Amino acid sequence: MARYQSEFTQFLIELKTEKPNLEADQQAGRALLWDKEPLSVEDQRRAKAAKLKQRAYVYSND
Repeated sequence: MARYQSEFTQFLIELKTEKPNLEADQQAGRALLWDKEPLSVEDQRRAKAAKLKQRAYVYSND
């Protein structure tokens, strides 16, 4: 008995067969933008010291 596959699933299967390195490219892109080394304690301290305190009402012009 054949199992049902949606059009989207069929599209993904076809895309992955046409471009076998697609997942590796996606992982490389993710590593470039998101997978970062944790900040050192000194970097965390400097980032915290560099923050400006937000005013109570940010939409005020005075």
